[in-house]
Amino acid sequence: MSAIADRFRALHAAGTFLLPNPWDVGSARLLESLGFPALATTSSGLAASLGRRDQQVGLDELVAHVTALTAAVRIPVHVDAEHGFADTPAGLARTVAALAAAGAAGLSVEDYDPAAERLETLRHGAERIAAAAQACARHGVVLTARAENHLYGHDDLDDTIARLRAYREAGADVVYAPGLRTPEDIARLVESVPAPLNVLAVPGAPSVPELARLGVRRVSTGGALAWAAYGALRDAARELRDAGTTTFQDRALTAAEADAAFGG
Repeated sequence: MSAIADRFRALHAAGTFLLPNPWDVGSARLLESLGFPALATTSSGLAASLGRRDQQVGLDELVAHVTALTAAVRIPVHVDAEHGFADTPAGLARTVAALAAAGAAGLSVEDYDPAAERLETLRHGAERIAAAAQACARHGVVLTARAENHLYGHDDLDDTIARLRAYREAGADVVYAPGLRTPEDIARLVESVPAPLNVLAVPGAPSVPELARLGVRRVSTGGALAWAAYGALRDAARELRDAGTTTFQDRALTAAEADAAFGG
């Protein structure tokens, strides 16, 4: 196990930490310069940077992206591995090995199959997590198991809890149910699943200090930072096109900030 993977695993031992999601090398370097302890890739943000929609990036492209990010920063990088880019245990093991070789300190595997456009059954999801956990253990990589219910209109918290319990028992180090918003649901998940919990920062969710009080271990942003950046680009371009003014430059990085992020 590498020292950087050890550092990432240690972050999950106690307290609450932020895990923002860059979408390219520049955003990763900027976030590192702001003092975050670790970073995570975003599948939707990476896809957008390539001019595509989410779930349209291949494993080879993701591995190249992770290789570039881990070479550019000195902090741990966790990888959104989507559905694992494989249907078999051997295929999942190959995905884990490729991402570990690219420098990933952690990775997540979700239980939504985009090819079939459906959630896995609990049993099959747990079998896949078990296969990924065995591979992650060989490479010293922290495994996060994702229950995707709440992103696909299946707002059954009991089922989410059952899935995450099964995934934890199958070997996941961290559990994650993106889309949860209410303090009550998040608190119940913390109480019901004996594992570090990642929560996605979304509109309407509790603030980070409140999530910490609820017992959440890790807070990530998913594609939100990428979409905020693209929104700022859209607004700046519209101002330039429609008004012919450039007040958007008032919100740009200063030269000193750029040097701090990119000069080292």
